[in-house]
Amino acid sequence: MYNTIQEANEAVVEKMKNAQPFLIDVVPAHTVIPEHNEGKLLTHAGPPIAWEDMTGPMKGSCIGAVLFEEWASDEKEAIAMLEGGEIKFMPNHHVNSVGPMGGITSANMPVLVVENREEGNRAYCTMNEGIGKVLRFGAYSEEVVNRLQWMKDVLGPALSQALKLTPEGLNLNVMMSKAITMGDEFHQRNIAASLIFLKEALPYLLKIDMEEEKRSEVIKFLADTDQFFLNIMMATGKAVMDAARTIEAGTIITALTRNGKDVGIRMSGTGDQWFTAPVNTPQGLFFTGYTQEDANPDIGDSAIAEVLGMGGFAMIAAPAVTRFVGAGGFDDALSTSNEMSEIGFDRNPNFPIPTWDFQGAILGIDARKVVETGIEPVINTGIAHKEPGIGQVGAGTVRAPLNCFEQAIEALAEKLNIEA
Repeated sequence: MYNTIQEANEAVVEKMKNAQPFLIDVVPAHTVIPEHNEGKLLTHAGPPIAWEDMTGPMKGSCIGAVLFEEWASDEKEAIAMLEGGEIKFMPNHHVNSVGPMGGITSANMPVLVVENREEGNRAYCTMNEGIGKVLRFGAYSEEVVNRLQWMKDVLGPALSQALKLTPEGLNLNVMMSKAITMGDEFHQRNIAASLIFLKEALPYLLKIDMEEEKRSEVIKFLADTDQFFLNIMMATGKAVMDAARTIEAGTIITALTRNGKDVGIRMSGTGDQWFTAPVNTPQGLFFTGYTQEDANPDIGDSAIAEVLGMGGFAMIAAPAVTRFVGAGGFDDALSTSNEMSEIGFDRNPNFPIPTWDFQGAILGIDARKVVETGIEPVINTGIAHKEPGIGQVGAGTVRAPLNCFEQAIEALAEKLNIEA
């Protein structure tokens, strides 16, 4: 269909550029992901992984999810079920979804529903819990489980009702275009986008039928949660890239994710195939009382931000983030984004960045350029404690290993009968 890899890549990034993502609902995961109705299933971040290979925070997230679902009455029983093979595991990416850090999603967790109106496909992501001791970072105390129950019983239904009152859902391209000019890069900084979301949702939240005390709880939670939009962006990235990956040609990266053991990528020309390499450990700044020794190897589906041209690729849009992740200042942010542009295929006119002389965000990671230059993609990321139950201990950056991209290019060359 395409005469050259260049033509194929142009077609893939055109689908990325033309995507029309809308947030349309918040629903229990099992109502939109059929696999959650087929026994006890937990979906997770990254490429496929078994329980025994999971690191501490992902295991902690699994324990918390089992307690949330009431499959077990306490931690000991939950661990016995997980070790005994009573719980099945599957990557989020295999079921049109994504999840931050451990990424653990279970049947009754509420998920954001993002529809790409250009293609008609949908993607899902759990909602952001806030910071500190939260499930995604491996914490599973009573406080964590109670918050998840509140999100299921109060926050999810409230947002679902509010979204149903909107004329067509919330246009996420418009919200992200505004927020990127206000200092967000949509991975470590989502303050502007989260406030824009609250501004857009608030008139509808005030109209829905619910107890005033619970309405106040919902509004305060959204106002307090600076990273709430992160999960919306992740579902957006998944919806955009799942549409783009229907073109099974070329060398554009369609997924980049980590499970604490491996980094996994997918490439447009090789479809569903995963290419994996051992994951690196983030370097960055730590909360008081913690050091680099406490850091877990990198985890999370949130690198879909970088695949979308955000996160580490758009560091220049959010120079304040470089201080937060321990990467320096404005010049460092500019240097990082300029370096990432060397492995980008094009620029996205939908997301102009004022601090980059209004150049568009990077559009498409080209695996050819990664291999040719040896430049490994930079990912902005949170840092989880390596032991389960503790939670987030810092934030930093990490590089996706070159070997993943080399494997992908070699596989495509073999598919096309080209000598690599």
